[in-house]
Amino acid sequence: MSAPRRSTDPSGLERYYVLTGGRSGPGGSASTLDVATLIVSRAAVVPGMQYEHEEIIRRCRDALSVAELGAHLGLPFNILAVLLADLLDAGRVEARNPIPASGAGRGPDLALLEEVLSGLRRL
Repeated sequence: MSAPRRSTDPSGLERYYVLTGGRSGPGGSASTLDVATLIVSRAAVVPGMQYEHEEIIRRCRDALSVAELGAHLGLPFNILAVLLADLLDAGRVEARNPIPASGAGRGPDLALLEEVLSGLRRL
């Protein structure tokens, strides 16, 4: 009987452990991230940065949601959230709520919804 063969696939769990420095989730302000949160770069790439951090900064020159960013990078949400926490703490990216704060708590604009409904009825 031979010993079980060990995988050397760099896309496995070992890779995620190395990417996050062993952390399993973000801390601090990044713990409120969700898939709809928009990420925008606030700094340029610095030589010597971790590759994934560089990619996040490059891709987020225009706002991208965490879900879109995860799809582009091929990373699970919790791994991406740890990487984003590093960049948020360093001030290299900014996290934005996709819903403007001025509209928070008010709900949808009923007049606009009534106009849309009226237009749909006319079709």
